Amino acid sequence: MPPRDTPSLVELAAPDLGPYEAGNTGIPFVTTFDSFRPGPHVLVNALTHGNELCGAIALDHLFREGVRPLAGKLTLSFANIDAYRRFDPANPGASRFVDEDFNRLWDETILDGTRQSVELTRARALRPLIESVDLLLDLHSMQLASAPLMLAGLVNKSLALARRVGVPSTIVRDAGHAAGRRMRDYRAFADPASPKTALLVECGQHWERRTADVAIETTRRFLAAAGVLEERLEPAPPQRVVDVTEAVTIGSERFRFAQEFQGLEVIADAGTLIARDGEHEIRTPYDDCVLIMPSRRLVRGQTAVRLGRYAQ
Repeated sequence: MPPRDTPSLVELAAPDLGPYEAGNTGIPFVTTFDSFRPGPHVLVNALTHGNELCGAIALDHLFREGVRPLAGKLTLSFANIDAYRRFDPANPGASRFVDEDFNRLWDETILDGTRQSVELTRARALRPLIESVDLLLDLHSMQLASAPLMLAGLVNKSLALARRVGVPSTIVRDAGHAAGRRMRDYRAFADPASPKTALLVECGQHWERRTADVAIETTRRFLAAAGVLEERLEPAPPQRVVDVTEAVTIGSERFRFAQEFQGLEVIADAGTLIARDGEHEIRTPYDDCVLIMPSRRLVRGQTAVRLGRYAQ
């Protein structure tokens, strides 16, 4: 059972995804629209984590609006549907996953291995789709009420795409997690020599109403940047880039932050204590250190927080 998030007011309603179960690809809850014109195959993926409602709401919005690609193909995917079916507003964090984190499985040795879980079964079913697409947007949300973030990874092509999308205003470049590889870093997406590109957007706090608005806006801007949708969009605000230099991985069962952090705090002085991991002190490695997505799921082997600095 996933760790329980700190309870928060659930302002969002989980949409009924029953109408999308059959899809048209042979994979349940996956639908592809083909323009039959040259262009990229673009995938918007929701529910990598079953408690992150904003992605499901954004895809439901696209279906209800009858969005179709002007060029190429557009695929809409609801990923960890088994976890989503367990969503309970009274305990909203408990449906993050069923057996294991779906977004730590995207390594060929794991996907080709013998281990079994609900999430691995679904990942293996989706794998041919993921390998076929040219551009991926993976929709997520966060535990804490931090400003939205676009996670662009380390390859320059993803940074370039994030800038074309234009939102959110903060772009994070990071290498991922020690606990496993994310979908957005799978194979060609992380290969600088491949044109295939992926982005992961953290749209805001899991269950705040505005998080769904961010997911919808980011998705529509992504589709416009991909050339599959024509949109009249307001100019986006300037973006800033945070280069992550270190992911703090929890090493003991006694990890505790030194104070309550929400995310995107800038710690002015190097050497400032931010956490203790058992007897080990975690201190900022440089001046003006930015804290990215401090976690409340303080589980050994998982990422507690990422440390970075704003690019000049």
